Amino acid sequence: MSPFALCIATIVALSLLGLPIGLLGLPIGHAMIAGSIFYLLLAGQDLSIAAEQLLNGMYTNYVILAVPLFILAAELMNIGSMTERLLRFCDALVGRFRGGLAQVNVVQSVIFAGMSGSAIADAAGTGRMMQAMMTKDGKYPPSFAAALTAVTAVIGPIIPPSIPMVLYALVSDASIGFLFLGGVIPGLLMALAQMSLIGATARRRNFPVEAPVPLRELPGITWRAFPALMMPVVLLGGIYGGATTPTEAAAVAAAYALAISVLLYRSVSLRAFYASLAYSARTTASIGMLIAGALVFNYVVTIENIPESLKVFLSGWDLSPIGFLILVNLILLVLGCLLEGTAILLIVVPVFIPTAKALGIDMVHFGVVVVVNIMLGLITPPYGLLLFVMTNITGVPLRDIVRECMPFLGAMLVALALITFIPELVLWLPRLMGYQG
Repeated sequence: MSPFALCIATIVALSLLGLPIGLLGLPIGHAMIAGSIFYLLLAGQDLSIAAEQLLNGMYTNYVILAVPLFILAAELMNIGSMTERLLRFCDALVGRFRGGLAQVNVVQSVIFAGMSGSAIADAAGTGRMMQAMMTKDGKYPPSFAAALTAVTAVIGPIIPPSIPMVLYALVSDASIGFLFLGGVIPGLLMALAQMSLIGATARRRNFPVEAPVPLRELPGITWRAFPALMMPVVLLGGIYGGATTPTEAAAVAAAYALAISVLLYRSVSLRAFYASLAYSARTTASIGMLIAGALVFNYVVTIENIPESLKVFLSGWDLSPIGFLILVNLILLVLGCLLEGTAILLIVVPVFIPTAKALGIDMVHFGVVVVVNIMLGLITPPYGLLLFVMTNITGVPLRDIVRECMPFLGAMLVALALITFIPELVLWLPRLMGYQG
């Protein structure tokens, strides 16, 4: 059997082994664990290996702690009045232009991207508010408003902090700090692509021009939003100033969001605080189960020597680094239509990493390209999670949201191509801060 056939056969076999669990409606993490244990049973290996891999992986990776802390930070922002103040600030900046409220949607996502690290948190946090603002008095079609909130939320995990980048660092041993820096310019490039398309669409569809916020009110609006605007500075300043690790910075971000919401804005009730803790715990548990399943699954992939076999197989194709990146882009974009992003990061991406290293592809550049691909998967049918989130929040039919998303997806694919073909768009800022990769 050829190495490629072996790779495909093993992955398909493991997927089928876990399929009965998946068909019962249980999480994919359970399916991966069940399939891996069944594999160990058939291979005659000690079944306790599964527990050993799970415990060693979960309890020795300090970086995993950043995930629940960033989730909690995002929730604490959403239950306070930080969201409203930031939206008012964004409206004062760009609301005066044609299609201004649509531009506000992009700008607020860029600002929130520096706080939460989660696309779902960004969409859920501002989704209802932006939908109400944009559709009031028929200013924008409900489908366009819902689609725009979905596509702008994609920016969240690209600009630091980023939960997907934390997970990529877990499987690649790349520096989280430099990955965060590498995402800044690509994230801004995605925002620029969206704002350019909004500008053209606003003229073509005659979207309204909002009444400009008087300049004399701008200092007051900025001052009221200033504590919230300082959150990315506190978080990233701690990391790159050497005061905190990325995991510690996540804890600082959560504590800062709580302090601002409770002590300064006085907008958090005990009931809302408890609800945010409960939601963060449930979300963390679901991600943790997926990580646990991936740790056991990846052990099976490793002992079957699938990454090395794939590297040997692809070396026969004599791919250049750019050719390999194009191939990875195509595979990840297709998988993004079918699988959840975290599963792709933890199961599929580790198979490509040895080949990427052998071709001399920088792990920070590769990581940002991977994360952008996975974020685009959040708005590609039939599985795009952000599409379902916005359908639930707004009540707009899924097909209408998908139709409005397609032009934005095309614009962001152009941005992905630039990031892929011009590594310096990713690596310039990390190298400015001392990255030697």
